[in-house]
Amino acid sequence: MITTVVFDLDGTLLDTLEDLTDSVNYAIGKFGMPERTIDEIRSFVGNGIAKLIERVIQEGAENPHYEEILKTFRAYYALHCKDKTKPYDGILKMLDQLEEEGYQMAVVSNKFDAAVKELCGLYFGKRIKTAVGESGKVRKKPAPDAVYQVLEDLSVSAQHAVYVGDSDVDLATARNVPMTCISVTWGFRSREQLLAAGADEQRMITDPAQLPALLRTISQES
Repeated sequence: MITTVVFDLDGTLLDTLEDLTDSVNYAIGKFGMPERTIDEIRSFVGNGIAKLIERVIQEGAENPHYEEILKTFRAYYALHCKDKTKPYDGILKMLDQLEEEGYQMAVVSNKFDAAVKELCGLYFGKRIKTAVGESGKVRKKPAPDAVYQVLEDLSVSAQHAVYVGDSDVDLATARNVPMTCISVTWGFRSREQLLAAGADEQRMITDPAQLPALLRTISQES
């Protein structure tokens, strides 16, 4: 029986792409680099902020300004991570329904931990029982460490939980636990990209309202 839902954050619960793009362009603009498009940033996200900046700038982590750009991004994003970010349509209604049905809910993200906790508190309140982001204390996804941490916090085993995410990184994370993964198509990766990464078409949803029924189906099958 499924009792717990662990969500990815960016691209799954929250549409953060505009704030990420604005923050990247602010940081690289300080060093005279040309702006990146929102579609470019969409393709670069998923493995944490350090990897995002590495992908954005020429020479990546070998660029002599890499650390300064990363620091500039972090500082700017910390102040502007809520400017345009918002939950995807239907997310809050879906979370309320899951809460009413008795599910525990958590978030695991490769976004830095302070931002994860701030955004979850601001947009979801007490619906999300525990949230873990990048901190240096646990390995980033697709390593399973942060998922193990939230499962321990909630006193639940992986067989009674599912992971919900929008990317290849989320699929790999779930495999590394291992646990069932549900893929969403409204985020940063297309349906075709998810299928190519190994997503199960029977474990894929196109609208948040579909999640409660799919969870019930998975519970019946387990």
